[in-house]
This record gives sequence, structure tokens and C-alpha cells, in this order.
Amino acid sequence: MQFPDYDVIVVGAGHAGCEAAAAAANMGSRVLLMTMNMQTIAQMSCNPAMGGIAKGQIVREIDAMGGYSGIVSDRSALQFRMLNRSKGPAMWSPRTQNDRMLFAAEWRKLLEQTPNVDFWQDMAVGLHVEHNRLAGVITSMGLTFRCKAVVLTNGTFLNGIIHIGEKQFGGGRTGEKAATGITEQLVQFGFESGRMKTGTPPRIDGRSLDYTKMEVQEGDENPGKFSYKDTPRISKQRPCHITYTNEQVHDILRTGFEQSPMFTGRIQGLGPRYCPSIEDKISRFSDRDRHQLFVEPEGWDTVEIYVNGFSSSLPEDVQYRALRLIPGFENCKMFRPGYAIEYDYFPPVQLKHSLETKLMEGLFFAGQINGTTGYEEAACQGLMAGINAHRKVNAQAPVVLDRSDAYIGVLIDDLITKGTDEPYRMFTSRAEFRTLLRQDNADIRLTPLGYEIGLADEARFQAVKAKTIDYQLVMKKLGDTSIEPSEVNPWLEILGTDPIRQKLKMVSILGRPQVDLKSMIEKLPTVQSLVDQLNVSVDALEQAEINIKYAGYIERELELASKMNRLEHVRLPIDLDYLAIPSLSMEARQKLNQLKPETLGQASRISGVNPADISVLMVFIGR
Repeated sequence: MQFPDYDVIVVGAGHAGCEAAAAAANMGSRVLLMTMNMQTIAQMSCNPAMGGIAKGQIVREIDAMGGYSGIVSDRSALQFRMLNRSKGPAMWSPRTQNDRMLFAAEWRKLLEQTPNVDFWQDMAVGLHVEHNRLAGVITSMGLTFRCKAVVLTNGTFLNGIIHIGEKQFGGGRTGEKAATGITEQLVQFGFESGRMKTGTPPRIDGRSLDYTKMEVQEGDENPGKFSYKDTPRISKQRPCHITYTNEQVHDILRTGFEQSPMFTGRIQGLGPRYCPSIEDKISRFSDRDRHQLFVEPEGWDTVEIYVNGFSSSLPEDVQYRALRLIPGFENCKMFRPGYAIEYDYFPPVQLKHSLETKLMEGLFFAGQINGTTGYEEAACQGLMAGINAHRKVNAQAPVVLDRSDAYIGVLIDDLITKGTDEPYRMFTSRAEFRTLLRQDNADIRLTPLGYEIGLADEARFQAVKAKTIDYQLVMKKLGDTSIEPSEVNPWLEILGTDPIRQKLKMVSILGRPQVDLKSMIEKLPTVQSLVDQLNVSVDALEQAEINIKYAGYIERELELASKMNRLEHVRLPIDLDYLAIPSLSMEARQKLNQLKPETLGQASRISGVNPADISVLMVFIGR
């Protein structure tokens, strides 16, 4: 059987692999997406949801660049919520509850409609190398597929081991076998590997639950969506529910601690700090008498329930007995127990910022293989790896997002310059410029770039141009138009803010913390008339309001970003011998020689490299 040669082969069809394949193919590369099981493409292995704090911003950024995660999330949404609305707009984070089966089906449909994507069901067991250069992928059937670049997105499958109590068995996900061969070969090539752990909760029969004993968590009254394209807004939503553990639940769980693989040392890898198992919670936070659980539906047409917050690797009988002491779960039936999974990863300091490996040209890593956790973190790495694999094949410079460009840039820079020995999860607090990196302006920030590199289409680009013109027009008109005290003062008095004594520009009124543009339009006829004349979108109005209200913060962050970016453009020779620069501290010499940063900015963020070391490097480079 004669197989065609490919530009890019993507190994693994999870969130990272799907985005990588779609990006490279839509930019013009001939792509093969290789997966062990065609029926589990884009499987939501853990919770059936997308977005959340900082993660929602990432999904928006993927969409703005021309990726598919936002589109798929909108098409499969059960519920939409904008989190953190009570805080400033830099913290607003969209989140959808999704139909697990529909999510995977929509992803597969999009990929099958992408002309340059081929599929092959098989396990990749190694890389094909000719004359010390990457030349393809070898499969468990003994087949060799030739290509110019490979993106590895193996998720939790590399030598995966599933733990339930004292039982352990090989697997990359429940019911699916682990992937073998790749780690061993990469280690032979000189790569460093490690082990990590993650977990998942039991799945429950929703028909056996008493929802009257739980708190209802509805979606937003006017639901939004992720994609900037014309995806539908959901017209009906399914509620989630909230319940809590209690001391009786904790006592039952403690009876299984002696059989816990986490406490007995059978699991060596570190688990996600910010998503601990239920046994970890009651051990670490022993002063707390209850923990919150989110009861989440898995889809429109299934009774299966995901118990968010009850991840566990305790014996299945312990899990079952403990669950039945939770309010609303007294008669619950379990579909399958929770489990922990331990798997191989490769410390990401071995990568360039393009996600290409330093040791092997044309080889890219994306997703949990780099030590991250979460669908969104994986998907954005896949997007960037797919983009850069295509550009590598076509002898083009890689696309690297700065920390002031996107949360995606923050995530990749953190991984490359700081590394991680525990599953990395994105938070808004990781971004220095989060006032700039809001979910509402991801299209303005990134779609022009996506369009320039051939990923975002013309319609997206024109929509962003129109939105930009509209919100700037709104800002100008509000800054040019005054309002009379007689019209505005009665309303200001109701709001508890000082009246004005003379005509004042509308922009000054809007700048007050008690005032919002929606209310101004509703309460003040002059403002309503002005906005009606402008005839702009709700998004443009929101963008104008945020830019007016947060102008001082935005200006300061832009200034700081400009200063930091100056260091980003000072390139460091890749073959520079830092051990031969005696003026650097010993720790800096060792870290810099190990990590080989590409720019002075990257060097400045490496743990152990201090400002004095950066000054020494600036002088050294100047010479």
C-alpha cells in the first residue's frame, strides 16, 4: 500500500491534536491526523465544559486566530455563564457547559470538512529518522508515514497507568490502552522525561439523584458565546447543581487512605495543585468540614452526571459509600468510579517558543506532553504548534506571541522559561497585562495576525475592522458631546454620585464608577439619541465603555509592555557559552547555559537570573 508524503503529521486527536491539524491544514499544509481510535476524536476526557477563569480568555484567543475550539463549544453548549461579572472586565471569563458527545461530533465534522486533513487509525510507536533528520512516523502496524514535520500531542497516553485503590492497569483513558515506544525513543535521542498525574471523578446516573436537596445553578439570562463568528447563541439551557460533602463523607473516605495509590507512594508523579482529588482535599484541608461539588450534566440526551470536585483514586466501594452520604446522592447509582492516571511528559524547557524541540528539528510538542492540564491549555498549544509546523515546512519564521499579546503567549513563555514539575494551569494572575488581555478584545488583538498568516478568513478580518471603527467612533462622540445638568442630575442623585454644575462631556459621566453605558442609554434621552444615530453593535459599545473606564490602567500597562518588549527584541546567540562569562552569577550561568533563551526578555524571566545578570548580558552583547 502506497501512502502519500505529508507536510505535517499530528499524533493524537485530543484538543491539542485537533487544533494543530486544523491550523496546519487551513494554512495549506497536507496533514495526517493519527489517532489510536477514530471514535474518540476530541473526547472530553474529564469535565464536560470549556472556558472558565483565564481559560475562557484562551478559547476566545484561539477563535480570534482562526481556530475551532470556540465554534465547537458554541455548537455543543448546554449552558453559558460569564464568570466574575462582579469584578472588572479583565476578570470576566466565559464558560460553557457542553454536551460531551455533541462536542466530539462537531469537532470531527469540522475536521472532515477541512480539505487538507487525512486520518489514520493506528498507534504511533516511534519517529522515522533518516540521516539524523526527522522523516516521518512509524506505527504499531509496522507502517511508515513520511512527512516534513511532526506534532506530538499524546495527552495522558504515554505509558499511562490507571489507578483505582490498589488496582492498577495500563491505559491512557478508561477503556483505552496506553501508548508505548515514543518515550523510550525520545529518551535515547537525549530528551528528558518525567511523570505526572491527573484524575477524574466517578460518573453517576442522574435518574438516581434528588435535585431538590441541591442548589440550582442556572446559566446567564442573556447567554453569550465564545466565537466571534456567526455561531448560534443557545436559546435553552440545562441547569447545573451544587451540593456539599460533610464530615460523614470524609470519615468514609479516610477508611480508604491506606489503599490510596496517592498516599502509599505507588503514584510518583505530581498531580494538579489547583484541582486536587477529594482525598487530597480532606487531607490538606482537614479543618474544613465540607467541600463544594458541582453536579454537571453530560449532555442533552443522556442521564450521565459528572461530579465536579470529587476526583478520586480510592477503591470503588469507598467512593460509592461516600457518595451516598452526600445530600441528594442518597440513592445514587454509579456508572463508573473515579480514577487517577499517571503518564509521561517532557519538561517544556526542552522547547523553543515555537513549540519546536531544541534537540530535533521539525518535531513539535503540544498539550499534556508539555506538562499542562486542561482542554484550553492543550488546544492553544496545538494551535500554535500547527501554525509553526506549517511555517517550518515552508521555511517561514515562527509565530511567537508575546506576554502582552495573549494568554497563549503567557502560557508558552511560562512553560519554556520556567518549566514545570506539576500540571500547569492558566490563571489570570499569571498575566502581568491582564487589563490588555481581556476576553472581549481577543479579536482586536489577534485576528489581524491570524489573517496575516493565512489562518483567519477575510470575513473575520473585515468584522474586526468594522468593530474597531465603530467603538472608536463611539468613544469620539462621547468625548465630543456634552450633556446638560438638568437632564443628568436627577439620575446622578439616585445613583448617589455628585451632580454636575455645568455642561459636561458624556465621557466624563461614563468615567464614574457608579455609571454604566447601558443605563446611560436607558435613562438619558440625549445619550440614547446619540447611540441610535451611530447604529453600532453591542460589542462595539462594550468595547468603547471598557476603554473609557479603564483608560488609565490600559495606558500604564501599554507603557510597561513597551518597556518589557524592548528586551524581547534583543536576541541572544543560540551558541553563546554563558559559563565563559565570569561576571554572571554561578546560578545564572548554569540556568542560561541549560535553557539557552532566545532573547534577553526570556532570559530575564528565568528563575535564578537576576537584574544584575541581565545588565551584564546587555554589556556583553553590546561588545
